[in-house]
Amino acid sequence: MTPQPCTFCVRWQEQPEFRIAEFEQCYLVLNPDQFFSGYCFLYAKQHVAELFQLEQAARSTMMEEISRSAQALQRVFSAHKINYELLGNMVPHIHWHLVPRFTTDPLWPRPIWSEAHQELLLTPEEYRQRIAAIRQELQ
Repeated sequence: MTPQPCTFCVRWQEQPEFRIAEFEQCYLVLNPDQFFSGYCFLYAKQHVAELFQLEQAARSTMMEEISRSAQALQRVFSAHKINYELLGNMVPHIHWHLVPRFTTDPLWPRPIWSEAHQELLLTPEEYRQRIAAIRQELQ
């Protein structure tokens, strides 16, 4: 039986409609589930599971890419807080959950994982608009 490819290793190619930006070390994509407006994934181009597996220069560059992405999300969505989560228990590939949070969101101030929620899918045009706004702020 052939092992399944890592979902993050193939995401950029398999889900082009959610692409936001390609950086030196990472890709930034919009999460299809927009229950939390602006929820994105920023993930390493290299298949590595732990930050310490990256060379120091790559790790530093990644941190700048995270910061730049979060700042763009803050500007677009005017969030009260940006959550940064790096877990990797289910998919052992460095991927950051960048989640704009609002005091008005149903799970505030608890973590987004604290309660199940119904997925919120947008129309193709709504995804395009959201992605374009984030790209504009990254420029």
